[in-house]
Amino acid sequence: MLKRIINILVFVPLGVILIILSVANRQTATLALNPFDPADSVLSVSAPFFVFLFLAVIVGLVLGAGVTWFAQGRHRRRARNEANEALKWHREAEKQRGEVQRLAQRNSLPEPQN
Repeated sequence: MLKRIINILVFVPLGVILIILSVANRQTATLALNPFDPADSVLSVSAPFFVFLFLAVIVGLVLGAGVTWFAQGRHRRRARNEANEALKWHREAEKQRGEVQRLAQRNSLPEPQN
């Protein structure tokens, strides 16, 4: 419930700000990708200015997420290796418990208490 309230407190004002930003920046802007001839229509795109703003934010989020994901790769690898090692030692412990039980039954000794 607390998470839902926090999400509402964050995303509702963010949505309002984005709507206000979109309404305030409806004029058409041209993005020219040819630095030598800005009038070249082949390498230019015309759209409302808020589209360029949103695209810049989205590209920034994707690049930031990618950089973070690659930067945390060593931590994920370490966690994966430690989980595999823990599983290996757990299997070994189960194998040793089975061996103790088998020896206890063979020798008619009482089983050890855990």
